[in-house]
Amino acid sequence: MNEERIYQVLIAPLVSEKTTRVADKHRQVAFRVLPDATKHEIKQAVEKAFTVEVESVQVANMRGKVKRFGRTPGVRSNWRKAYVRLKEGHDIDFAGSAV
Repeated sequence: MNEERIYQVLIAPLVSEKTTRVADKHRQVAFRVLPDATKHEIKQAVEKAFTVEVESVQVANMRGKVKRFGRTPGVRSNWRKAYVRLKEGHDIDFAGSAV
């Protein structure tokens, strides 16, 4: 697999109330990923970027919302979300709690 592709798969972490609750309960972390990324690519990207072990990956295709831009109706872009379950004892800390 291409090394450059692996580093481009993850776009951004998703941090919200729902993802925080899922992280605490199920050891899952949510990421916004490329629309054509596969589960295997996402797993490799997370393991390389954060030096953790991934147990499983679930992906969801999110449809863009229909919104109005002034008087003109429009549609936001579709995007893809990945829920990554980490193995026991592994954790990713986005807050960077420096002690």
